Amino acid sequence: MAGSRQAGFIPVRREDSDDDTLEQIRSYEDFTTTGKRIREAKRAHYGPRRLRGQVNSEWLWAQIKSILETTQSWFVVILVGVLIGFISAILSIVAKWLSDIKLGYCSDGWWLNHQFCCWEIDDEDESCHVWQQWSSASPVRYVVYVLFATSFAFVAAHLVKNVARYAAGSGISEIKCILAGFHMKGYLGGITLLIKSVTLPLVIGSGLSVGKEGPSVHVGCCVAWVVARMFTRFGRSQGQMREIITAGSAAGVAVAFGSPIGGVLFSIEEMSHGVSINTMWRSFLCALVAAFTLAAMNPFRTGKLVLFQVTYDRDWHFFEIIFYVVLGIFGGLYGHFVVKFNIQYAAFRRKHLAGHAVAEAVGLAGMTACIGWFNRFIRIDMTESMAILFKECEGGGNTGNLCDTAQQWHMVNSLLLATVLRTMLVIVSYGCKVPAGIFVPSMAIGASCGRMVGIMVKALYQAYPKSGMFAYCKPDIPCITPGTYAFLGAAAALSGVMRITVSVVVIMFELTGALTYILPTMIVILVTKAVGDIMGTTGIADEMIRFNRYPYLESEELDYSVPVSTVMRQDLTVLTEKGMCVRDLEHLLSTTTVKGFPIIAQGTAQILVGHIGRTELRFVLEKATKLQVIRPDTPCSFAVEAGPEVEDAEELELDLVSGPAADIEEPLSSTLIQTAALEGEALKFWPWVNQTPMTVSPQQPLEIVMQLFKRMGPRVILVERHGALAGLVTVKDVLRFIATSEKASHSGDPLPGEAGGLEEFLEELYTSSSMLVERFITRCRGVLTSRR
Repeated sequence: MAGSRQAGFIPVRREDSDDDTLEQIRSYEDFTTTGKRIREAKRAHYGPRRLRGQVNSEWLWAQIKSILETTQSWFVVILVGVLIGFISAILSIVAKWLSDIKLGYCSDGWWLNHQFCCWEIDDEDESCHVWQQWSSASPVRYVVYVLFATSFAFVAAHLVKNVARYAAGSGISEIKCILAGFHMKGYLGGITLLIKSVTLPLVIGSGLSVGKEGPSVHVGCCVAWVVARMFTRFGRSQGQMREIITAGSAAGVAVAFGSPIGGVLFSIEEMSHGVSINTMWRSFLCALVAAFTLAAMNPFRTGKLVLFQVTYDRDWHFFEIIFYVVLGIFGGLYGHFVVKFNIQYAAFRRKHLAGHAVAEAVGLAGMTACIGWFNRFIRIDMTESMAILFKECEGGGNTGNLCDTAQQWHMVNSLLLATVLRTMLVIVSYGCKVPAGIFVPSMAIGASCGRMVGIMVKALYQAYPKSGMFAYCKPDIPCITPGTYAFLGAAAALSGVMRITVSVVVIMFELTGALTYILPTMIVILVTKAVGDIMGTTGIADEMIRFNRYPYLESEELDYSVPVSTVMRQDLTVLTEKGMCVRDLEHLLSTTTVKGFPIIAQGTAQILVGHIGRTELRFVLEKATKLQVIRPDTPCSFAVEAGPEVEDAEELELDLVSGPAADIEEPLSSTLIQTAALEGEALKFWPWVNQTPMTVSPQQPLEIVMQLFKRMGPRVILVERHGALAGLVTVKDVLRFIATSEKASHSGDPLPGEAGGLEEFLEELYTSSSMLVERFITRCRGVLTSRR
C-alpha cells in the first residue's frame, strides 16, 4: 500500500532539539484546525445543495427555505444581543454590591449597594446615615475588608480550578485563535459561561487589579456559541458560527464600555482579520441590541450604560497639546513595560505557581487589599475611581476634596502612589487563574496619571496666569479641566497595552459624547502608538498568544522569503485511487492521527488527484457499516467515475465542532452511501473527495503561503511538483518554522516565556525565600529534638 510510512511524522531539524522549542512544537498539537472557510464560501455562493436532476417545482421551496434561513440568522443575532445585555446588567449590579459590601452595609436593605442605599442623599459617607460601616474601629474595618477580599478570591479561584478551567483569564487571546480557524474544545461551552459569569463579580468584588471588560468579551462569545448551537444551520457551519462569535465579541465590548460602534470596531481591529460586510452588520446589530437591553435595564439607575460615563462641554486649548503629548508618551511607556514584565511574571508563575492557583489568587487579593486600604483610589472599585477622576470640578466633582487647591499636592502624591502601585499589581495579577481583564485596570492607571498631570497643569496656570502660554484663557471661565486629562490618560494607557487605535478613539468618544475632544484623543493615541512602535511593543493579547504557544499567525507582514519546501512535511500517509480495501482504511484510522489524506494515482509518479479528510473517511465507513453494505475486504475507490453526480458533496463533511457523525441528516447521507458511494462491490468515496485542493509549488515563497492561510483559511495546503505530490504544509508547520527562526535570530534576547529582568529577580527571591523557610523549619526541628 502506498504511503505506508508512519503517519503524522514531522522531521525535526537539528536546531529544534532544545527542550523549549520542542515544548512549543508539541503544544500546537493540542489544537484542531477547522479549515472550512473555502468550502463555506462555495456553499454561500452556490446556494442550497441538491442532487442534479431534481424537479424544478422544488425551486420555490428552496427560495422560501433560503429566506427562512436568512431570517433565522438575524433572529439568532438579536437573541444573542438580548442575552448579553441582560447578563451584563446582572453582573454589573452584583459586582458593585460585592465591592461595596467590603466597606459596609445598608441598614435599609442588605441587598443594596452604597449607590442605591444613598440614592436620595448626598454621596458622602458622613451624610448617608443609612449606610453603616462594619465597625467604628478602623483596625476592625481593615480586617473585615481584607477578609471579604480574600474570601471572594478563594471562591472564584476554587470554582475555576475545579469546575471550568477555561473560565480563567481574559479570553481575548483564545478567541482570536478560534476566529482564526482553530477549535478549542470546551472553551465556549455552557459550563465555561456559567462559571465565568458567577466568578467574574467575585473577582471584581475582591479588589484584584483586573477588570471585567476582557472577560465580558469571552462571556459574549460563549453566549453566542451556546445560542447558535441550538440551530442546525450554525451548529454545522464553522463560517456561520464564526460570524456569530464575532458578533458576540462586539456585543461584549459594547456592554462593557457602553459603546456599540466601538465594540464593532474592536471586533474588526483586534479580534479577527478579514471581516466581511455581512459579519460587520451582524456585529453591529448584536452590539446595538445588547447596548439597548443594558440601557433598558439601567443597572446604575443613572440612565448611563457604565458607571464612569461623563460629559464634557468645555473646549480645549492649543497649548494643552504639549501635555497631551506627555500623556501619549506615558501610554506608550506604560504599555511596553506592563507587557514585558507581565510576560516575565507569567513565566515565573508557570514554573513555580502552576500548582498553587487558588493560593496565588487569594494571596494577590490579600496583598491588594492590605496595600489598597491606605490609598482611596485603590481601595474603591476601579470603575468608581474613574467616575470620580473623570468629573469636572464645577459639576459636583470635588469628591474627597479632589479639587481643593489647598489639597492639590497631597492629591498629586496620592495619585502618583496609586499609579505606581496599581501598575505593579496589574503586572502580577493579570493572568492569574481567575477571570481577569486588563482594560479597566489600565484605564484606571491612565486616569490617575492623567488627573495628576491635570492638577499640576492647573497649578501651573494658577501660579502664572499672565504667562504667554495661557494667553487664550479667559478669566471668568476655568482654563484647565483636570478631568479631561484623566480621560485622555485612560485612553493612552488602554491603547498602549492593547495596541489598538481607532476603536479606542471611538470608545472614548461614546463614553463622553464630547465631539470637541476627538482631536486630542487622536493626538494622544497616535503618540502612544509611535512610542510603542519605537520600543517594539506588541499588544498583550498577541504576546499571550505567543507565550501560551497558541497556533495563530500574526497579522503583521512577516518577512520570510524561504521557499515552502523548507517548511513542508515530506513523510506523508497517502491513499491511492484504487487498490485499497476497507480493512486498510480502518487500519489507517486506528494507527494514525492525521486530519486528512492526500490521494494519488496508482503508479510510481505519485500524481495528486485529490484530498479527503479523516472525518469524511470515518463518516462514510461508519455509515456503510451501519447499512451493512461492506465487508473488511470490500474494495475502496477514490477515483471519479460515471454515476449519479452530487453537487458539492463536501457539505456532508462532519463539522469538528458539531459532534458525532449521527448529527448529519440520516436520509440524505444514507441515500448517498447507497446510490453514489456503493456500486457493485466497490465502496465509492469520490463524492467526499476534494478534487481541487489548494496547492502550491515547492518554490513558492513562504510569505505567500502564510497569506493564503490567513485570508483563505484552508486546513492544509498540498505541495506538488509538476502534478506530483511533494509534501504538504499546515499552519502548525509554519508556526514551528517561525518558532525555530525566532529562536535562532534572538539567541541573545529573551523570547516570551524566557528569563528576563523581572523573572530573574523573582527567581532569586523565590530561591532565597525557600532557603529561609527550610532553615527555619530545620531550626525548629532542632529545638524540638533538643527539648526531648
